[in-house]
Amino acid sequence: MANVKKAVLLSGGIDSICLTYGIMPDIAYTIDYGQTVSKRELYVSKYICEKLDIEHKIIKIDCRSLGSGTLANSENLKLSPSDEWWPFRNQLLITFAAMQAIKDEVKELYLSSVKSDGFHRDGTKEFYKLINNLVSYQEGQIKVICPTLDYYSHELALKYKVPINLLSIAHSCHISNFACGKCSGCIKQLKVRYELKIA
Repeated sequence: MANVKKAVLLSGGIDSICLTYGIMPDIAYTIDYGQTVSKRELYVSKYICEKLDIEHKIIKIDCRSLGSGTLANSENLKLSPSDEWWPFRNQLLITFAAMQAIKDEVKELYLSSVKSDGFHRDGTKEFYKLINNLVSYQEGQIKVICPTLDYYSHELALKYKVPINLLSIAHSCHISNFACGKCSGCIKQLKVRYELKIA
């Protein structure tokens, strides 16, 4: 039986770095969808793929005018559950990635939402069940898989035994291409570093 071709959505944050290291996919996609921090995310993702010898593709589609919150450098919508919320973001990214994946003959597309993402509808098990049903129903029968939902970020790093040098380059800031140290993404990264005892 032939190997199933796997791709991962790699943002350059701690969670996606852990998943990429853990499953060693055939290819990683990083999407520049107009987010404020795209430059750094692309840099980190390229670095990770070079270190792990994984093919890396960048997908660029500017959706900034549709975004909200810190990732779009704009005001939040009233129903936003958090500062960095971007309407239908995971659904958008999965669609873009699947469009490239079908060309690359990928059969499994992996994402890395964790326990702490559950307050977003698109960070829940139910969302991933629904989006997998939708994408796998369509041409190409690509499976959408999120094997990280039962873990917190530091647990993921421990599960996959991710080297500290890879975790240390992660970029989680929602505001700047240089870590601001104040946004929810930076606070999460500092918390994970503390939990893993990374200086």
